Amino acid sequence: MAPRYYWKGYLKLSLVTCPVAMTPATSESEKIRFHTLNKDTGNRVVSQYIDSVTGKPVKDENEAKGYARGENDYVILTDDDLDRVALDTVKTIDIEKFVPAESIEWVYLEKPHYLMPDDAVGNEAFAVIRDAMKSDKVVGVSKLVMGRRERAVILEPRDEGIVLWSLRFGDEVRPEESYFEDIEEAADPDLVPLVQKLIKQKSAHWSPDMVSDPIQTSLLKLIDEKKKALKPGKAAKGKAAEKAPKNNVVNIMDALRKSVEADLKGRKAG
Repeated sequence: MAPRYYWKGYLKLSLVTCPVAMTPATSESEKIRFHTLNKDTGNRVVSQYIDSVTGKPVKDENEAKGYARGENDYVILTDDDLDRVALDTVKTIDIEKFVPAESIEWVYLEKPHYLMPDDAVGNEAFAVIRDAMKSDKVVGVSKLVMGRRERAVILEPRDEGIVLWSLRFGDEVRPEESYFEDIEEAADPDLVPLVQKLIKQKSAHWSPDMVSDPIQTSLLKLIDEKKKALKPGKAAKGKAAEKAPKNNVVNIMDALRKSVEADLKGRKAG
């Protein structure tokens, strides 16, 4: 099946331009989704926009964006109004600057998208931009309108394509100093080698299986059990009391030694 593109436009660097297409690099389509039902009838619940004064449903064609300038006082903007203020970044990713790839802090990365040439004619220009960034170990900085908002984005060369990351705005990222200032600057030098030994024993190659969703698996199992039942099972009432975790204070040196020893024994037994 041919990929469905989220956006199509142009990638531009100075006088070099090529048509490109973009699609989200992540998907939640495989996740279990629930419908909201009326528990008594089993019928689906339908959501509607309701006029807060008349109490009547609002038709789709009558919906509009409103900017509040006072209490119950709005400036109304229609889709046509919003289209008239469209920026060039709606259809063009114009690379403005390049920065070292390692200089972008991960906390600013928001959502990844795959960027690729949209036709054979643009392949060469796309490949030249990609390989030049890869050779110099830099990422391109640009802007792009996404969801009617102009977002800062970076372009990261990845294999044969480019990954476009939308970035969080600076005021969306909380300063880490406010949260880390009371943490000890240096750890006990006698403990560090033990942790390093434990890290070495537990080191492995990255695999997507490391981030599987156990809740998703449990939900699928539960749904399968419900399907096999003759009648829809009723939700169990109440909830078994959970045992409170023991609040034992342990010596970190002893705990680390035990962890290393247990891991070694497990490896020998295997």
